[in-house]
Amino acid sequence: MKCPSNGLCSKLPADCMECKTNYSCVYGKPVTFDCTVKPHVTCVDQNFTKQHNFTINMTCNFCWQLPETDYECSNATNCMTVSCPRQRYSANCTVHDHIHCLGKRTFPKMLYCNWTGGYKWSTALALSITLGGFGADRFYLGQWREGLGKLFSFGGLGIWTLIDVLLIGVGYVGPADGSLYI
Repeated sequence: MKCPSNGLCSKLPADCMECKTNYSCVYGKPVTFDCTVKPHVTCVDQNFTKQHNFTINMTCNFCWQLPETDYECSNATNCMTVSCPRQRYSANCTVHDHIHCLGKRTFPKMLYCNWTGGYKWSTALALSITLGGFGADRFYLGQWREGLGKLFSFGGLGIWTLIDVLLIGVGYVGPADGSLYI
C-alpha cells in the first residue's frame, strides 16, 4: 500500500499529503512546509499521537533539480547505436516516493544514449597482448592511424605495446567511435 496507516507523518510519501508550498524559497536552503494528510490516511508524530496537520523539513529545490539517485527515468527504445556527437533521447523521470520536492513529480529530461558499437574489452585486451606489436588492437578499435604507426614501428619497439596493454586493460583506450565496450 502506497500510504501506510499509523506511520510517522514526516515519513509519508508525497502522494499521501498536501502541502502549502512556498515557491519563493531560496534554492538549496532548508525550508519548512505546513502539510495535511489526505482524507484516507492516518499518521502519528514521534509520540505516537494521531496527527492531521504537521510540518516537514526539506531542501528548497524543484524535482528536476534533484540528484540522479532520487528519481528513475525510462530507458531509450530508439537510440542510434553510433552517432557523433553523442545522441540524446527524451526520458520521462519520476521522483521516488519518499523524496519531497517542488513542482511536478514526473518530468521530461534529456539523457545521453548509452550505446555500444559492438567492441569487446576482452577481445581488445587479448589482441593487445598477443598481436599488439603489429597494431592489431588499434585496428580492431577503429584507430587505424595508430595501428599503422604501431605496425611500421614494431609496436614502438615494444614500449608502445606495453603501454597499450596497460591503457586498454584499465579501459582508458576505447573504440574510436566513442562507443562503450560490451
